[in-house]
Parts: sequence; structure tokens; C-alpha cells
Amino acid sequence: MTAIREAFGTLDDGSAIEAVTLSNRGGITARILTLGATLQSLHVPDREGLSADIVLGHDSAAEYLTANCFFGATIGRFANRIAGGSFRIDGRDYRIPPNDGPNALHSGAGGFHTRIWSIEHIETGPPARAIFRYHSPDGEQGFPGNLTVAASYTLDDDDRLTLEYTAVSDAPTIVSITHHSYFNLAGAASEHGALDARLTLYADSFTPIDRMMIPTGAIQAVEGTPFDFRAPIAIGARVRNGDDEQIRLARGYDHNMVLNGESGTLRPAARMDDPRSGRIVAISTTAPGMQFYSGNSLDGNVRGKQGKFYRQGDGVAFEPQHFPDSPNQPAFPGARLDPGETYRNVICFAFSSNCG
Repeated sequence: MTAIREAFGTLDDGSAIEAVTLSNRGGITARILTLGATLQSLHVPDREGLSADIVLGHDSAAEYLTANCFFGATIGRFANRIAGGSFRIDGRDYRIPPNDGPNALHSGAGGFHTRIWSIEHIETGPPARAIFRYHSPDGEQGFPGNLTVAASYTLDDDDRLTLEYTAVSDAPTIVSITHHSYFNLAGAASEHGALDARLTLYADSFTPIDRMMIPTGAIQAVEGTPFDFRAPIAIGARVRNGDDEQIRLARGYDHNMVLNGESGTLRPAARMDDPRSGRIVAISTTAPGMQFYSGNSLDGNVRGKQGKFYRQGDGVAFEPQHFPDSPNQPAFPGARLDPGETYRNVICFAFSSNCG
């Protein structure tokens, strides 16, 4: 196993970006950038042993800031949407700069995905590991408290890539950190999109949204809806079901799935397999929910790796996190972090392949 540190170019302001590439005996390699603690590439073998990069992204560091698609990024301080860009803690109102109509999405335009993280530690293992750190000062993007965040990427010889996010604060605040890779198990450069993959979601319910993409506060059973992935089915089978209001509102899937089992424990969240390549990814997490996103905003105008323009459905994202807008929704699991506490979110991607 190896962990190699190297330069990855510069931003327009001259800031240097580095990368750490982890590799294991099974032929998996993962490259993580200091910009946004971003997973820039993830090469995984198929059933024939042929390797391909299975995550969408860019070839240069600067493109990650101009495209603003969150490819592979660490998202924080608060992932997903906050209604009106505002929330209250202990009777005091806080406001995050809106960047999604009236709402704040992924903490606004200056979230963790735009920040340069430091490399705190790398090791060849086994397992191979890289730990990135960022200090978010009190008031950054409108959030209270000095927040110290660590993002750990670990690749082991069981073909598991495990991400662990931790954070501590010196004042009451809200925290929900997640990972935002868009996956295409057929290969990010493939002519085939991600919607042919078969998906299982370990969620009996989801949180429906309103016209502004904010949860209504209800928790709805998936049974009898296009959100029922409890048994494997192709992602594209119902993604354009115009008879379903929730699909119409999001122009596909862009919803929080309420994961089965106890929050805080590592448990299954999703399993996706690609019939062409045979690649399989099983996702587990400690988070209470997971945003399932079918890449609806990819419209062919975003230039990605190897000059490919990404279209709707070219990649799908699985974002384990607190429920969207949970600071404003008392019935949802709380996202408050107080001094003396440690926020923690573990996300594990386990890769394998089938025989066809």
C-alpha cells in the first residue's frame, strides 16, 4: 500500500494545491486534494480487472471553483439546504449567504469545498491513510464558533475507502459534514451514464420537499412511490416519472432518505451495481439520513475530466448527513454541536465486482 504526496497545480490567485494518492493491493487508487478535501479521482477495477476512474470531477484545481458542482468535495459546515439561509441558536438568529434562491445550499458559496485544507498526516499502512484539517473561524459564512475539522481518508486491503469527519467547536453551533462524489460505476469517461446501475437503498421512508426544495417536515413511507429502492431496481426506471409530484419538483431524485437503524452506528445505507462493468459499491454510514441525488443539474455545460461535458444522469451522489434544514425543523434529528462535544460522521465505500 502507498500514500504519495504531490503537487496538483495552482489556483488563479497563485495558491498551491497538493494531492495525496492512496493505493492498495487490489488496484484501487484514490486521489484527494487539499482544495476542499476533495476526492478528485477513484480508480476501481471491473470484473475483468480493468481499472477506470468512477467519480466525476476536473483535471485542474481551478475548475473546481468555477464550475461549482461540488464534485467529490467535503461539504460543510452544514450540508444541504437551510431555508431562508437562517437559523436560531439559544434565541439568537444567524444568517448564511443565500446561494440557492432564498436558501443556503451547502453553506453558501464559500463553504468547505472552496477552502484549502492542510495535510496533517499521511501513512502507507496498511491501511493507507491521509488526514486533512481545516480551521473555520467564528463567523465564517455566518456560522457561530471557531470550528476545527478533520477529514480522514483510509483505504484498506479489503477494498474499502472509509471517510471520517470530526469537528469540535468553542461555542454552540450547527454541524453536518458530508461527502459529495458523483459516481458512475461504468466509468466517469464512459459513454454510458449512471442511471442503468441497479440501486438498493436501506430506507423505509424519506422526507418530501416543497417547491423551494425544503423538506415539508413530513416523513413519508417509500412504499408505493418512486423512492422505494428496498429491492434492487435501475436508477433510471422511475427517475422521469412525471406522475409523481416529488419527482417533478426535483426534476428527478434530490431527496433525503431516512436511513434504517440507529443513528450514530455504522450501518448499510445503499448498494449500487453496474451490469456492464460488474463493479459494485456498498455504502454504510453513521449519519441519520442520506441525500440521494441523480445529477439533475448536470446539463452538458460543465466540462469535466478528459474534456467530457457532463449531462444529467452521468453521475449520482449519495450524501450521508443530517436531514436538510434540520436546524429549523424541531421534529428532525438535531444538528447542534456544543463545546466539549465531538461531531462525527463515518462513511464507508466498499468495492467489489460480480461475474456478470
